[in-house]
Amino acid sequence: MSWLSLAIWTPIVFGLVILPLGRDSQASLARWLALAGSVLGFLVTLPLYTGFQAGTAQMQFVEKAPWIERFNIYYHLGVDGISLWFVLLTAFITIIVVIAGWEVIQKKVNQYMAAFLILSGLMIGVFAALDGLLFYVFFEATLIPMYLIIGVWGGPNRIYAAFKFFLYTLMGSLLTLVAFVYLYWRSGGSFDIQTWHQLPLPLPVQTLLFFAMFAAFAVKVPMWPVHTWLPDVHVEAPTGGSAVLAAIMLKLGAYGFLRFSMPIAPDAAHEWAWLMITLSLVAVIYVGLVALVQQDMKKLVAYSSVAHMGFVTLGFFLFNDLGVAGGLVQMVSHGFVSAAMFLGIGVLYDRLHSREIAAYGGVVNTMPRFAAFALLFSMANCGLPGTAGFVGEWMVILGAVQFNFWIGLGAATALILGASYTLWMYKRVYLGATGNDHVRQLKDINARECLMLALLAAAILGMGLYPKPFTDVMDASVTHFLQHVATSKLN
Repeated sequence: MSWLSLAIWTPIVFGLVILPLGRDSQASLARWLALAGSVLGFLVTLPLYTGFQAGTAQMQFVEKAPWIERFNIYYHLGVDGISLWFVLLTAFITIIVVIAGWEVIQKKVNQYMAAFLILSGLMIGVFAALDGLLFYVFFEATLIPMYLIIGVWGGPNRIYAAFKFFLYTLMGSLLTLVAFVYLYWRSGGSFDIQTWHQLPLPLPVQTLLFFAMFAAFAVKVPMWPVHTWLPDVHVEAPTGGSAVLAAIMLKLGAYGFLRFSMPIAPDAAHEWAWLMITLSLVAVIYVGLVALVQQDMKKLVAYSSVAHMGFVTLGFFLFNDLGVAGGLVQMVSHGFVSAAMFLGIGVLYDRLHSREIAAYGGVVNTMPRFAAFALLFSMANCGLPGTAGFVGEWMVILGAVQFNFWIGLGAATALILGASYTLWMYKRVYLGATGNDHVRQLKDINARECLMLALLAAAILGMGLYPKPFTDVMDASVTHFLQHVATSKLN
């Protein structure tokens, strides 16, 4: 079994082992097993980074075994510079989420931990799959644990949110399945993604395929106007669910664009790039304005996620190396920053059981250590230089200015909006005189909370101050990707 299979199956096996431990007396064992599973799941991803050859765009750590031979479907895995960091990010965030739910989750602990571990393995499967159907199975399977996480441990409206999440994402995916079946037929019976990349296709077919895949991936990102499920889901999801959803699940859609939509239908991607850029700019500017008026902290950060992911899709459809690499870096950095923002809100929610901004005020007086962490994460969310949030946005804005000055200017306004809603939220929640008696009684963060926030703070500062390890891995794959997309496939 190679490293990639281990990275996928280690957390899933641990998840399945934890599932039977349902009695209250076994809750502590379930927690420790979940922690061991998540740490081990992260450790088996490290050789992928250490053994990765940076100068090539070829798939590495490739595994291929027959799965459903009749239809020529293979268990085919591999990573390149585009997908490598997402495997590591997924495994890292899983550890944080297990630590975050340690004391907070008191009922059905085994199911909660198992759901996250299984979800972690499935998401790594999405990033590593090189077979179209295998990708689809992993992509859809991620819905099940997430649906349960929202529906069982969520807020008062959790059933509505879980349904909305499931239906939105499933509707789009069905069109994508039709596109995959067509490509299978067109390629003479192959589900191999790299074979699909080479298929010559006329422009009308490319356009239909592009929009069929757009249906699944745009909902997942979520791009404006199909973003409305995200704020509802975030508000109801438990803290760990929100962190994983924002940090990794949104990236599945953006990754789908890079792996499927653009390489399979490059002419259609160029043809419709104006639409994608327009939708991305609307997401970046309009959704930023919507975030300004939110009263609920989670809703505000959820809208900020839509705006930040707008940067990603904008970067991809500029078709230059700064834009695409910037989009990828932004995906990784948003993974760290959004997880940190949601976990910070979770810390407050665990104490006061309120997400309303108006319920707080002056938290810095009673929780100084926590307020310092929250300030760093807020600054990273604004895109302050020296934090992870800056690197990707800066690269995308540079790429946008190269492409068209006005688009670059539109993208840059997002930084001002981002700073407006994030810092205004910080001011109202943390600064000033202590707002009410509940806030006066707050206790500062304990060692467990300090550990999870410190890990994320280290990742955010490390990536912000030294982004080279992230960009070096991507360079060759991004160059190869752009060469591929620049070549017409019209036969």
